[in-house]
Amino acid sequence: MPNSAPALRAALLAELGLDSVEPLFGQIPQAHRFTGDLAQPPALAEEIVLARHLRTTLARNVTGNLGFLGGGIWQHHVPAVVDEIVNRAEFLTPVWGTPSSDFGRNQAWFEFTSQLGALLDLELVGLPVYSWGCAAGHAFRMAARLTGRRRILVPARLCPERRAVITAYCASADPAAAIALVDVPCDPLGRLDLAALAGLLDAEIAAVYYENPAYLGGLEAGAADIARLARAAGAETIAGINPISLGVIAPPGALGVDIAVGTIQPLGIHMAAGGGLGGFIASRDEARYAVQYPTLLNSLATTIAGEMAFGLMLFHQSSYGSRDEGNDWAGNSTYLWAIAATTYMALLGPTGFRELGELLLVRTRDAAAALAAVPGVTVVAGDGRFVDLVVDFNATGRRVADINAALLDHGIFGGLDLSRAFPDLGQCALYAVTEIHDDDDIARLAAALSEVLA
Repeated sequence: MPNSAPALRAALLAELGLDSVEPLFGQIPQAHRFTGDLAQPPALAEEIVLARHLRTTLARNVTGNLGFLGGGIWQHHVPAVVDEIVNRAEFLTPVWGTPSSDFGRNQAWFEFTSQLGALLDLELVGLPVYSWGCAAGHAFRMAARLTGRRRILVPARLCPERRAVITAYCASADPAAAIALVDVPCDPLGRLDLAALAGLLDAEIAAVYYENPAYLGGLEAGAADIARLARAAGAETIAGINPISLGVIAPPGALGVDIAVGTIQPLGIHMAAGGGLGGFIASRDEARYAVQYPTLLNSLATTIAGEMAFGLMLFHQSSYGSRDEGNDWAGNSTYLWAIAATTYMALLGPTGFRELGELLLVRTRDAAAALAAVPGVTVVAGDGRFVDLVVDFNATGRRVADINAALLDHGIFGGLDLSRAFPDLGQCALYAVTEIHDDDDIARLAAALSEVLA
């Protein structure tokens, strides 16, 4: 790094009036500091050596496999025009531009919030944060501030990665400021048990959180009842939504939901790991919600000359405007993926979302039937499944990890192993089927499983 050169280090320390860097790290406890040898390989000082190293590393990637992984990041088709738009320099390179260039950026962001708001039937949509888990964590804290309560009901069957992020947002060094998560029993497809929910609601509950579709693939038929029960107890209703489903299910705004969160990854964003894929927060356009947003909000105004102008509103309440005094620390975000999602939603339109949703319902149904026909395999039954399927291998006597390893020999990535996150399920896996899978792909998976389990 440039600032590690001895002369530059000395100049920086002199400017600060310091003899060493130690005072700069004084707040980090000694127990948290690594004092051993990192055993780093030698530096690659020549470009040709670096290029060779990168080619060798990239060659280890496995490409061309048929994949059925889901559970939070799904393999959906990304239209070529989406990649074309997001790779344009005016979107790809800037985060904050000049005052003049911000007008175009703000208009593009307004299109994102407008289209997503129309899908959700909610008027107020923030610019995206890193992930679904981050969005849910922010929403939980919003609900706690709105109600003055510190307990939130969540599905017992929740994505473990998402739950870990939410738990981090709800924790606090001050026990009195922490938000407690209370599990609500679920059915086999991950949907809330309404009787259990009613029994858990009391005057200490800030919000009820449910997901639609649920983590295990079930479509939540009791969404309106959840909102009714929560409202009667003075609690907020927070819904976790996969927006790709909104062509075939009722939007959260029509079901009495107060705050909706979810992922924008299915909206034209490739599967990836190691970086944010976009999480959204939306609500009704009411002042009590607007002033609690930690994210950037985009608005439309009319100038004195009668022209439309797009800009940020309530900027002061974000960590951009108030730093550590903001509602929450939102940090940088996934604004490029807002452009991808905007392009994708504009391409599909209402008819496209409906057609895609119907196709996904059919694909899920067909995959469930094909996999259930494999000897020893059971697909967890239930009405209303969308994309994700729980496949039960307990009767086969085989571990999901071993089955997935064997499927790799057939060029197939199997389902997500659920045995660690939910040991009571035994050897079950979460398989995802989307529009990129056709009948031949499903038949190939079933045939491979039959061979692996024979």
